Amino acid sequence: MEKRIIHIDMDAFYAQVEQYDNPELRGKPVIVGGRSFNRGVVATASYEARKYGVHSAMPTKTAHKLCPDGIFVHPRFERYKEISGQVRDIFLSYTDLIEPLSLDEAYLDITELVSKERSSRSIALAIQSEIFEKTGLTSSSGISYNKYLAKIASGMNKPKATTVIDYNNVLEILHELPIGKFPGVGKVTEEKMIGMGIKTGKDLYDISKNDLILKFGKRGESLYNKARGIGTNELTVERERKSVGKETTFNYDRNDDSEILGVLEELSAKVSSRLLDKSLAGKVVTVKIKTGDFESHSKQMMTMDPVYTAKDIYHYAYNLYHEVKEEDVPIRLIGVTVSALETRLYRNMTIYDFIM
Repeated sequence: MEKRIIHIDMDAFYAQVEQYDNPELRGKPVIVGGRSFNRGVVATASYEARKYGVHSAMPTKTAHKLCPDGIFVHPRFERYKEISGQVRDIFLSYTDLIEPLSLDEAYLDITELVSKERSSRSIALAIQSEIFEKTGLTSSSGISYNKYLAKIASGMNKPKATTVIDYNNVLEILHELPIGKFPGVGKVTEEKMIGMGIKTGKDLYDISKNDLILKFGKRGESLYNKARGIGTNELTVERERKSVGKETTFNYDRNDDSEILGVLEELSAKVSSRLLDKSLAGKVVTVKIKTGDFESHSKQMMTMDPVYTAKDIYHYAYNLYHEVKEEDVPIRLIGVTVSALETRLYRNMTIYDFIM
């Protein structure tokens, strides 16, 4: 049976949560972002704020210039995770074939649910309706026969949209689609393509596979396939976690070792907490810094034994920090990551279990 994939994407998720929890914010330009206008970054913006050109990943300072009457709100990730869990429970009531992409979006394989009496569109609408009933939040869905088309479809008519891309309309939609709207085409690639005269899916469609491979290397074949609606329909239901990390951006550039190491110790403890929750340990510790000039530097070390405690992680992070940090060069960001993960045994045992 032909696959039926739904991509569910919550509408301006963080901002919508803030508006739902605080009715006074409804209908107003809400911008969820960083700590300060000078250093922060926009996490997301309500549709009222987007009318002014505000979008995610934009510096908060720029967002304030574009939308001076915007209401800036600090993120509440625990609250967002709570609601994301409620949405996931709704997904699971329909299918266990789910590939989460983030807190606010996921792929669902509903192939086995589709029948003559029950269309994929009606299933998507039912899921969206249940999300609204149980959380008070709206979402958009895209339905197609593979993942990348489903993702394109979910973003076409937001918010509160339900869009289907099938074999009857796929080329018509792709031919008119701006090249930057194709998943996987970032700003740099988009600029390169536009410079080559590739502005729409139709322009991409008209280029041979060999020419695309010549111009874009290994990505050329993928671009050729995307222009023709060809993509994977297999969901990655269980993902193996490759690393656990935590980083922070300072309010101002710092150059006091004792102060920075105090923060690094706190980050090590947070990484340890995550590893303990997942019963994981890792054999590679990495410290990353970003200087006041936005230059990134990192240093990593392989450990003798897998580490997971805050003390051990900080021990390696402390040494790595002194190797990567340049004297008299202030930094704006620091982070620590543990990778090369493996499962720890005896998750729930204590020292007394080993003595017995």
